[in-house]
Amino acid sequence: MSLLPFEPSRDEHPVDVVERLASSREWSFDREDEDEISISVEGKAADYHVAFTWLSDLEALHVGCAFDLKVPERRRVEIQSLVAMINEQLWIGHFDLWSKEHVVMFRHSLLISGGADPDGRQCEAILTMAVSACDRYFQAFQFVLWAGKSAREALDGAMFETQGEA
Repeated sequence: MSLLPFEPSRDEHPVDVVERLASSREWSFDREDEDEISISVEGKAADYHVAFTWLSDLEALHVGCAFDLKVPERRRVEIQSLVAMINEQLWIGHFDLWSKEHVVMFRHSLLISGGADPDGRQCEAILTMAVSACDRYFQAFQFVLWAGKSAREALDGAMFETQGEA
């Protein structure tokens, strides 16, 4: 149910803007529904599956960026601790552990109420932000899953920045 007294009209469907962006960048994408598009994007740390979904009742364009890391039951508590620590550092967007699929996902929404139209720069900025966040913290998730590290150890290890040259 919308709290708005009217249904705003838009010049262009928000997902059409994202599709045009994906086409211009020659990214592989799939659009089976008017309100959703899935894009494959190559990051520095992994390949990411990015879904843009138009939520008309909220007038929001949601982005979800996932990577191929299934979280086994025995590591879920530690991954949830890591997600909480990472989210404390983020100004925009957040990570979630999706309990049904057991995958980690970065999420953010662009509110475009009142009939405002998103532009390609906004959509590209959201996508870039999502991929950058995933690239930055991907290694921390791997440390917890594959190296058995604690959330704190994994985050500290992933945040370590090398300066200079060896």
